[in-house]
Amino acid sequence: MADVVITIPTYNERENIRILIGKILELKIPGVLILVIDDNSPDGTAEVVREIGKKDKRVKLLLRTGPRGRGAAGKDGFLAALKEGADLIVEMDADMSHDPKYIPKLLEELNHADMALGSRLVSGGEDNRKSFFRRIITKLANFYIHFILGIRVKDCNSGFRAYTRKALEAIEPGKIFSQGPAIVQEVLYRAHLKGLRIKEIPISFKERERGTSKLGIPQLWKGYVVVLKLKLLHWFGRM
Repeated sequence: MADVVITIPTYNERENIRILIGKILELKIPGVLILVIDDNSPDGTAEVVREIGKKDKRVKLLLRTGPRGRGAAGKDGFLAALKEGADLIVEMDADMSHDPKYIPKLLEELNHADMALGSRLVSGGEDNRKSFFRRIITKLANFYIHFILGIRVKDCNSGFRAYTRKALEAIEPGKIFSQGPAIVQEVLYRAHLKGLRIKEIPISFKERERGTSKLGIPQLWKGYVVVLKLKLLHWFGRM
C-alpha cells in the first residue's frame, strides 16, 4: 500500500528513466511509490526499472504487452494506483520535460483542490521549447479545446497532474477510451463535467534532452478528433 503513487507511462525512455526516478526519490516524499507503466519498450526501459525496483521497493514496474499507447498506459496506471491504495496520485512524462521539483507543490495544492495541474500558460509558467511551431501548436490547441469543450483551464495539454483519490475515482478511469495522447484532454473533460476543483500552478516546461519524442502530426490530429468526439458523446448523454 502507498500513500502517494507517481505514475509514469514509458516507451523507449531508457536514457531518462533512471535519472527521473533518482530525482523523484531525492524528494523523500513520505509513503511514495513510483509506478512505471512500460509499453514493452524494445530499448530495455523495463529492465532498467526492474533492476532499480529490486533494490528499492518504492519503485515498481507495470509491464504492458497489449496494444501500445499513451492513453492505454495512462488508464492502466490510474487503475493500478487505485489498487495500490493511493490517497494521492501524480502523473508525469518520463522525458524530463516535467521537472520532479514541482511534485511537492502539486501535492500541496490538493489541500485546496481536487486536481492540480502543472501549467506553462499561467502567470509564472514558461514554455522553454526551442520550436516556435510546437509552441504555437500548443496555444492553438488550447484555444480549440476551450472553444469546443468549454474548459477554462489555460494549459489543457499538460500531462503533469496530481489528483486526490476521490477525484480520480470520480473521473472513472475504467471508462477512459483514448488510446493515445488525447487521454490528457479526455481526463480533463471528465473532471470538468464532474465539477472538480482544478488548480493550475506555474511550471517551467523544457525540451527533452535525450531520446526521441513520440508526439507527431498524426497524434496531434487524432487528438483534435477525440476532442470533438468528447463533445458529441456529452451531447448524446454518453459521458
